[in-house]
Amino acid sequence: MNRNAITVKNKLDKDQLFKISRFKEKIKRTKPHKHDGYYELIYLCEGEGFHWVDTGFYRLDPPEIYFLKPGRMHCWQFTSIPRGYVVLFKEEYFDSVNEQNILNLLRNLDGETRLSIPEDYPADRLFSDILSEHLKSKPYRDSIIHGYLQVLLSKILQLGKVDARILSKSNDLWEQFQKSLSNESSELHLVKEYAQHLNTSPQNLNAVCQRYGGASASDLINEQVILEAKRHILHTDHTIAEVAFTLNFNDPSYFVKFFKKHTGLTPAQFRKTYFQ
Repeated sequence: MNRNAITVKNKLDKDQLFKISRFKEKIKRTKPHKHDGYYELIYLCEGEGFHWVDTGFYRLDPPEIYFLKPGRMHCWQFTSIPRGYVVLFKEEYFDSVNEQNILNLLRNLDGETRLSIPEDYPADRLFSDILSEHLKSKPYRDSIIHGYLQVLLSKILQLGKVDARILSKSNDLWEQFQKSLSNESSELHLVKEYAQHLNTSPQNLNAVCQRYGGASASDLINEQVILEAKRHILHTDHTIAEVAFTLNFNDPSYFVKFFKKHTGLTPAQFRKTYFQ
């Protein structure tokens, strides 16, 4: 497999905010890639193989659901025919005023990646109904799909045993910062750079991060840079120096020190822990 780069894919057409389709029923291996500004909800009812999500390595065990928010990196390797559904949607698909409840469900799902589905849960029927409604192009189609999605996201949270009493973290600057972290972390490494990018002060950005993220802006930035570094170390054949330059480090030796400070391992040691 070509491991020269992590690509960014957009499976939605221009101006398209929602799409559902059956999972492609063929044995394949995909290249590591990210999603361009949309969520992906994957339901597998059959299939064998493996799924990488960032640094997480999962052996497929259907029935199960994977939830990938924008910017997550993943790739597949199937050893038998997969069957299921793929749902793609952008946050703009939901009205920010009248459908805040659905947006809150999405934010509460931040910590969920993979969920096993009980055998008696009618996931097939639910995804099939969404697909059927999507293909009809009738009045109120989107309203009906939104209702299905609210049920689906709520059920995923229930299966993941996420405490419903936890309040969703809603703040415009916080949400913009999270999106910028996902999109800009290969270029921006300093709090003042993000503050300038978001038209705020470093002090204000740090206060928002402490309140809604439970950590300083600097810590959250470093965490994202380390995640990006791990993605490139594990999913490309780039040398450590090439990874450093890709992440906008001018000095590879400083990148090695930075990585070891935050992980306890050098980049080379980290790569060896996965590929002996």
